[in-house]
Amino acid sequence: MPRTKPNIIITGTPGVGKTTLCESLTGTTDLKHLAINRVAKERECHAGWDDALNSWVVDEDKILDAIENEVEQGGYLIDWHACDLFPESWIDLVIVLRSNSTTLYDRLKARNYPEQKLQENMDAEIMEVLLDEAREAFQAELVVELQSNTSEDMEGNTSRIETWVGQWTHERCNEAAPDTHNP
Repeated sequence: MPRTKPNIIITGTPGVGKTTLCESLTGTTDLKHLAINRVAKERECHAGWDDALNSWVVDEDKILDAIENEVEQGGYLIDWHACDLFPESWIDLVIVLRSNSTTLYDRLKARNYPEQKLQENMDAEIMEVLLDEAREAFQAELVVELQSNTSEDMEGNTSRIETWVGQWTHERCNEAAPDTHNP
């Protein structure tokens, strides 16, 4: 049975605003926030804790197995700093959030990231690692790059995605509706 609600990946370097955007969208759409870091911890889809990076070492196969039945139904905002592990058949849109170096550095510093983790994330953002990953893993028309430096950016991004969700839903409803004009 085809999905009646889209699945959207919200990806980007840590600190660009993925979770904030997902939380904003759950309040204005009927999509659910699926934070992969939370799934990894709560459903034990990890290989332990990395003290140097101050994070869980995620087992991608376990993650996919853990969320497959939910995501195949549709209606999820998938919040994760990577996107190439998700099958393209699950995904309807990939949003890659980007931030300028100064804004991102300040956000990561405020999180008290260890220096190694801070530098790795800064390098990934500067080198467009996650944008390139999205473009390699998904069809070009599914990948959208959005700036996320200010509250105005966040409001604009929320509005843009709300509009997209509305259009996606409208198109699917029209496809599923029986044609009453041609018996």
